[in-house]
Amino acid sequence: MEYRKLGSSGMYISEITYGNWITHGSQVEQDAAIKCVRTAYDLGITTFDTADVYAGTRAESVMGKALKGIRRESYELFTKVYWPTGTGKNDRGLSRKHIMESVHASLKRLNTDYLDLYQMHRFDYETPLEESLSAFDDLIRQGKVHYIGFSEWDAAQISSALKIQDAKGYTRFISSQPQYSMLWRVIESKVDPLCRNEGIGHIVWSPIAQGALTGKYLPGKKPPKGSRATDKKGGANMISRWMKDDVLTAVEKLKPIAEKEGLTQAQLAVAWVLQNPNISSAIIGATKPSQIKENVKASGVKLSSETMKAIDNALGNLPERDAAKTVSPNPRA
Repeated sequence: MEYRKLGSSGMYISEITYGNWITHGSQVEQDAAIKCVRTAYDLGITTFDTADVYAGTRAESVMGKALKGIRRESYELFTKVYWPTGTGKNDRGLSRKHIMESVHASLKRLNTDYLDLYQMHRFDYETPLEESLSAFDDLIRQGKVHYIGFSEWDAAQISSALKIQDAKGYTRFISSQPQYSMLWRVIESKVDPLCRNEGIGHIVWSPIAQGALTGKYLPGKKPPKGSRATDKKGGANMISRWMKDDVLTAVEKLKPIAEKEGLTQAQLAVAWVLQNPNISSAIIGATKPSQIKENVKASGVKLSSETMKAIDNALGNLPERDAAKTVSPNPRA
């Protein structure tokens, strides 16, 4: 495992982050989830990402149990706030009230006194931005949070926040958590250039496009039993956008490219993401330890310019590049 600094901060994180978005507490039972976390740690993954909303807060609880007993200073723990975690009108968004209540609940579920990174899970159109940024700055000053970031913000939103942080003397964002993969490249035109200039590193999610880039799904064929595309608890819905014959046919063309590099298609997908020097880490999920053992081998892989061109040629015009696709829906709507 290799490690990179998170943005312009002094904190190193593993090139591969273990995340439990739609696995722990829903798709994967607790004992299996704990085995996955422990396997990730044993393989050199020191960075773990979750969120209060995942599996209705259960994912944080599972993560906390899985990390129990491991020296706290030896890993980096990330979580997020924004999406509804209850039925109350204030159980969502980025108001000071919800942020303060949510962080304390997350700390309790994660069995820790502090978070290495706390992230605004989306942009909140209803709360004054300064209110949210002030609350995050207070958490840093209180020692409950070390660094702060955001997920799925567009360039204009990022710029607005940075201006307020600079004007008020608040601690700046050092991380962005966008979706990014061979098939989803919407950050490349605006968000990534801005983040590079401002010292903000990316921790990207879905680098394997929910599993579509693994090669396990074939055009005209039913998804394999037990795969994410057959998971009715949420996985099938998330991967459905890629379950199209034209996409799966193009993904098949990646197989010989991966084989030439001595990689699986999943490893190639993660390695491709990590070729961007402003990507601090790529988040992987897993339903079993063997998947983690495979994907960590993407760390440290250097792909040639010829290989990168071959990937682009194989996928053609299929990758989504529209910057307007970065959207934060209103959690109260």
